[in-house]
Amino acid sequence: MARSVAKACLRFTGLFEAELLTELMLRYWNHPRADESSFRAGLLEAAAEVLHSSAAGERLFDELDPQNVNFVAAIWHAESVSLMAAGEMSQVERESREKWLNSLLKAVPSCFCNPDLLK
Repeated sequence: MARSVAKACLRFTGLFEAELLTELMLRYWNHPRADESSFRAGLLEAAAEVLHSSAAGERLFDELDPQNVNFVAAIWHAESVSLMAAGEMSQVERESREKWLNSLLKAVPSCFCNPDLLK
């Protein structure tokens, strides 16, 4: 049976370390809402939903198979969806959130492709 990164990462979301990694990712790449604990908690919850859907086989990324969706990609996807669904916000906040998404893609591109491409 093939190893499911998505299932392993879904189990990880219940640990304190997932909260810590979420906060560190937001702070390191200067997300404008990094200081908001409720935002961080909601983002982690949304990422867990992304991982649950991926583990069930739903394709959310063009270049990443569902079973290969990892924690970083799930956080990125959750924030991307959140930003698209967001109502009113300042242009500065929108641009800052888009910059965070782009920074994450550029900083860890290996999180957004299937592992077999890295061999």
